[in-house]
Amino acid sequence: MKFTLQATDKHTQARAGIMETAHGTIETPIFMPVGTAGTVKAVHQHELADDIKAQIILGNTYHLYLRPGLDVLQRAGGLHRFNGWQKPILTDSGGYQVYSLTEVRKIREEGVTFRSHIDGSKHLFTPENVMDTQRVIGADIVMAFDECTPYPCDYQYARRSLDMTHRWLKRCCERFDATEPLYGYEQTLFPIVQGSVYRDLREKSAETIAAFGREGNAIGGLSVGEPAEEMYAMTEVVCRILPAEKPRYLMGVGTPVNILENIALGIDMFDCVMPTRNARNGMLFTRQGIINIKNKKWETDFSPLDAESDLLADRVYSKAYLRHLIRSQEILGAQIASLHNLHFYLWLVGEARAHIVAGDFHEWKSKMVKQLDERL
Repeated sequence: MKFTLQATDKHTQARAGIMETAHGTIETPIFMPVGTAGTVKAVHQHELADDIKAQIILGNTYHLYLRPGLDVLQRAGGLHRFNGWQKPILTDSGGYQVYSLTEVRKIREEGVTFRSHIDGSKHLFTPENVMDTQRVIGADIVMAFDECTPYPCDYQYARRSLDMTHRWLKRCCERFDATEPLYGYEQTLFPIVQGSVYRDLREKSAETIAAFGREGNAIGGLSVGEPAEEMYAMTEVVCRILPAEKPRYLMGVGTPVNILENIALGIDMFDCVMPTRNARNGMLFTRQGIINIKNKKWETDFSPLDAESDLLADRVYSKAYLRHLIRSQEILGAQIASLHNLHFYLWLVGEARAHIVAGDFHEWKSKMVKQLDERL
């Protein structure tokens, strides 16, 4: 993978760049739709590529390992061939999912034993077999296996967890570098900075991760319930240390405002289930603010979902019609709302990029963050 920095904002740390992977280029800053089990919920691949203009999507190691399973994925020739998505894919290592299985997992130096949420069967994830699993899945960018600490988190626990995550990273790198891609194209490994909301731990982790010299770096553990101000403070600390010439990925973030504020701090890559999960529950993100489409005020509003949007669905379907679909629990409602929200997120990072290049990102962001939090 190659990353080229193209422009930086003179008033913030915002950057615009190009990532080149085996399955195509990615213009940063970028939002990556989450396709946990090999699919972005309620959205076809051709809609992702042609309507939403997604440049990269996510798969999740934990979910894909359990179902459909590694044998199926390897026989298919990897996730790209299995799901028909021919652009870049990034896979999360499963560390966050294991973190969320608090009652059914045990963390040791060797790795993590856990029970499947599907059938209760017992499994072991280690740094080594997680690298092997991501080789089988075949993502362009794979993540190191880490422990994501909860919030709030005791300092001593966070420190011990961080040290283990760094030891696991060494094992990940050794296994990754000792193995070859399975499908004829290169893969890239990103380490993950942890350290909860403790500045000294975040600094230590960022310095350790940077010393591994991988092609890109990620920041984890900052979308687990901490106040936004803590997230921004830790992101700023880490971005001052991680090398500027490599992409920085903030995992699991977040709201449109979170994304703009973190772009200003130097983040290049984002992912979050929010646009699709909230869409299925009737929350729409628009350029004017946030709409709860279930509210009665939209019952006879026959205006487009977003008159300024260039997405066909936003112009064809009215707020009243989408409200009817969502309240009736029609599948089409989830599809239209998901398309809309993902298109908005990709539009937002695309606009941020354009304003970074144009040199007026700071002014544009200051105006946008006030609009995007408005409840309509």
